[in-house]
Amino acid sequence: VPNKYYWRGTPKLSKIVAQVVSTNSASQAIKSHKFDIADVVNSQWQAVKDAKDTKFIAKIPLAYSYLGFKVGKWQDGKNVMNPNSKMNSKSLRQAIAYAMNINQVEKRYTQGLTFRVPTLIPEQFGDYFDKNSKGYPYNLKKASELLDKAGYKKKGKWRVQPNGKPLSIHLAAMSGSAVQEPIIQNYIQQWRKIGLHVSLTGNRLMEFNSFYDKLENDDPEIDVYQAAWNTGTDPNPSGLWGPNAAFNYTRYESEENTKLINDISSSKAFDEEYQKEAYQKWQQYAFEEAFAIPTLFRNEVLPVNDRVKDWDWSYD
Repeated sequence: VPNKYYWRGTPKLSKIVAQVVSTNSASQAIKSHKFDIADVVNSQWQAVKDAKDTKFIAKIPLAYSYLGFKVGKWQDGKNVMNPNSKMNSKSLRQAIAYAMNINQVEKRYTQGLTFRVPTLIPEQFGDYFDKNSKGYPYNLKKASELLDKAGYKKKGKWRVQPNGKPLSIHLAAMSGSAVQEPIIQNYIQQWRKIGLHVSLTGNRLMEFNSFYDKLENDDPEIDVYQAAWNTGTDPNPSGLWGPNAAFNYTRYESEENTKLINDISSSKAFDEEYQKEAYQKWQQYAFEEAFAIPTLFRNEVLPVNDRVKDWDWSYD
């Protein structure tokens, strides 16, 4: 209901009713004009796109999906790397990235509403985004070559660690829409093509809260994980990828990473060109180290009934 003390005057609506319904119910409700505005997941796009007397507006949110590699743990308010971590090989991480057929997934499963992300700084941040980054395009041959060179030799069907011990990688991923399971299983099959034995943590997709509970507490059953988050309106990576960032679930940290991130916020960075260059350098470093692989952005689509006027969905 309206707040009569609101500083710009009492709102002109008598009330706003918010309702939580199932995804399938939301689709039907949009077509029957039950709601003025409805937040519908992208997997329902085909079911609602022809709804009459409805405008569909879209924006690219400041969010992305990514694949993260567990290389340490959270200890005394900071990220501490484990030099003996199973995923502590840069070559192994890069190979896993090259084996992901992200473009094929985008075309087959997301109805053209997503697109591949090359860096950890979203393109919406303009000149701070590294437009020259190509990310890790699908390349099984290069992935295999990286593993061979790094000593991950095949022993029968699967590759072993450089020390000769078996290599079994556990992937944690959340349950979600109907296409989540096939997408994850697709990636597992891609990694198996290059001889990597990858399986789901607990042999199934995880419920959202359980997933993040395990992730935040550095559960030893997680070697690799697929997650997504909103970056917020500040492109500075310190809050997500810095040495003291609790959200840095990979637990990756290094002297060089800290130096590059700090440089973005240094007094020298009051010079705009210097700051842009600092952002580029960090993105290039993050790409090379491959502690996290950005995968997909999605176009967020909002159905708005024609009876609603002057709706503004822009960030500014």
